[in-house]
Amino acid sequence: MKKVFTPEQKADVAIAAIKGVQSTTQISSTFEVHPTQVGLWKKQALRGLSEVFSDKRRKAQDDHEALVAQLYQTIGQRDMELAWLKKNLKRFESPG
Repeated sequence: MKKVFTPEQKADVAIAAIKGVQSTTQISSTFEVHPTQVGLWKKQALRGLSEVFSDKRRKAQDDHEALVAQLYQTIGQRDMELAWLKKNLKRFESPG
């Protein structure tokens, strides 16, 4: 049966590999991971490390916050329009 690892476990393995205190074989034995997987997680961690310090993540967060603010504004405008329509509905109803 295939063992599933959490992101935290993968990070621990990658950190151990990056530190280089133990060999890949020792790490794989300690964490019960195939040696090839240790190398892959190490490469993945090193590749993604620069993104932690990049401005792209902040820009994405700013874009998300701007979108949310715009959507709340639109919802507020629609609520006001709906309230106005409900209040003035009698003016538009045809006599009958």
